Amino acid sequence: MLELIQSYPALGLSLAAFIGLLFGSFANVVIARLPVMMQRQWQQECAEANSSEVSEQARFDIAFPGSHCPHCQTPLRWYENIPLLSFLLQGGACRHCQQPISWRYPAVEAGAAFLTALCIYFFEFSLLGWSYAVFVYLLLILTCIDKQHMLLPDQLTLPLVWLGLLASVWVTPVTPTDAIIGAAAGYLCLWLVFWLFKLLTGKEGMGYGDFKLLAALGAWLGWQMLPMIILLSSVIGAAFGLIMIGFQRHQQGNPMPFGPFLAFAGMVALFFGESLYHAYWQWLGL
Repeated sequence: MLELIQSYPALGLSLAAFIGLLFGSFANVVIARLPVMMQRQWQQECAEANSSEVSEQARFDIAFPGSHCPHCQTPLRWYENIPLLSFLLQGGACRHCQQPISWRYPAVEAGAAFLTALCIYFFEFSLLGWSYAVFVYLLLILTCIDKQHMLLPDQLTLPLVWLGLLASVWVTPVTPTDAIIGAAAGYLCLWLVFWLFKLLTGKEGMGYGDFKLLAALGAWLGWQMLPMIILLSSVIGAAFGLIMIGFQRHQQGNPMPFGPFLAFAGMVALFFGESLYHAYWQWLGL
């Protein structure tokens, strides 16, 4: 099978995109349910800490209950849960209550398919290519959760750090030394910015989840990519914020999630980082 895929690259890309679609469907479940699961856990822990009565709650996790319409709660049949295709065939609405389905679902599925194909295109149908596919899957999930809830869960950021460190031992071209330095430097860079901003303004400019996400990017890509990631995410974040304020889509002074910009910058560094650095040094004449 691997020899066939290597002989016909288009077949490998098509298979990668199909697998990406399947993962995108699972990613939508995680994006929708993990924040609710965390909120329930916090409520239970607060009740226990205050010696309050803990109310009995129905089971709710990644696997249960089954897929259902968020509006009418009708369980979805298998043909209503086919990635991307079901959304198109149903005209973007629930077959039962006719309420519109969020565009986030097909967007995540299509995005996962595209990113998977991109990983396989750049790094081949190999352990390295699929390792980077897992990397971008988690970045995609974190982007969507942070955009919606201003939250980067430890349940995702910390495993992403450890996976990056382990991958540097056996899989990625980043050496373990560069990965360890990248993880530590990534965390400390934003940690220092956080405390400097807080000392100067008395306000918190970002959350601890951003520190852990940049640490994960450093572990996967090495400390050498951190300057590019920090600069690119800051510039894009600032430009996006100004545009949103200009179109009155965001009120000045309100917090804005930084995780999506870090994740986007990390993906740019993954696919184009070496080319951008090479072009930069050529421009300087070095």
